[in-house]
Amino acid sequence: MAKLTNNYSDAIQVIKNAILKSRYRAAALANKELLSLYYGIGKYISEHSREGFWGKRAIETISEKLQQELPGLRGFSSANIKRMRQFYETWEPNFTIHRVVTDKTQKTPQKSSKNRPMTTDEIYLNLLIEIRPMPSDEFQLVNLRHFLSLGFSHHYELLIKTKTLKERLFYIEQCAIGFWNVESLRYHLKSNLYAKQGKLPNNFRKTITDKDLQRKALMSFKDEYLLDYINIESPDDEPDERVLESKIVSDIRKFIMSLGKDFSFIGNQYRLAVEEQEYFIDLLFFNRQLQALVAIELKQGEFKPEYLGKMNFYLSALDDLVRLPHENPSIGIILCKTKKQKIVEYAFRDMTKPMGVATYKTASKLPSKYKNILPDAERLKELL
Repeated sequence: MAKLTNNYSDAIQVIKNAILKSRYRAAALANKELLSLYYGIGKYISEHSREGFWGKRAIETISEKLQQELPGLRGFSSANIKRMRQFYETWEPNFTIHRVVTDKTQKTPQKSSKNRPMTTDEIYLNLLIEIRPMPSDEFQLVNLRHFLSLGFSHHYELLIKTKTLKERLFYIEQCAIGFWNVESLRYHLKSNLYAKQGKLPNNFRKTITDKDLQRKALMSFKDEYLLDYINIESPDDEPDERVLESKIVSDIRKFIMSLGKDFSFIGNQYRLAVEEQEYFIDLLFFNRQLQALVAIELKQGEFKPEYLGKMNFYLSALDDLVRLPHENPSIGIILCKTKKQKIVEYAFRDMTKPMGVATYKTASKLPSKYKNILPDAERLKELL
């Protein structure tokens, strides 16, 4: 028991020293320093706890003692220390560790041996690291600066909610270039952006001649949009188009988040006057990346071919009456409940304007934790 207590004591002093001395570098290096610290502590915890060297409740004991040694310390609960261990164990195959040399010693810290265990100072020096990617083509898809720009909360969300390295790297890049907060990351993970982006059924290849603009247009839209903040019950489990539009407009911030970056909302029921007749586009946006107007038509139920004819007309009118000279041709998106791929393909064949067909998913049912709280419809009628 005394041996275990000494081991805990060493661990507490090592981590305490790492935290205190890390703060000086953290002022200048901020997030990079914090991730390196967490990675180093995760490595240290992993190497000792996984081999059973510390015994049961070691991490809990270390966390409690750290709180006593450093009152007010945040981020070092037992749960968070375990997350540091998971952070290290997940990324360890992709990183090589670069030791940071200090004034105290110009030598790489010695490893422990059977005859002489490492001192707490020597162990601490093992935690002074910089994380660098392995010479792997796959990891180079994401600049290391993107990885280091994310907070630990972002990284933990990715650890528990992604399955492959490619998927994780995709979200890291999107977080960095889109300046996503953790809430935005959680939304895009839930909506499965990795699998949905770039899969929109469209006619961009035929209607957009610029190859770069083609690629940007495809990557700006998804084939399905998660509108789970909209909860509408109707007899057919399908919201009325105007009700759906009203719900979207009332929380336009969340709808823009579901669309993605670079979208600006212009208005709903946007009026077009052609030959003294009025026409109204459900939702009109402008995309800065595409430098184009984006018209969105909301449709109840399944996609129908005639929807594209109407959208083609809207886009022609927008290009002639609204589009500015420096802007690219307008793009249309039909947003419906369901679609059949072959019907969409045939409907696109003779259309001249760039369009796509996507589906939406609303929260049409109460979450399971709220079920049975309210009486069902029949019981409610009896009560009334």
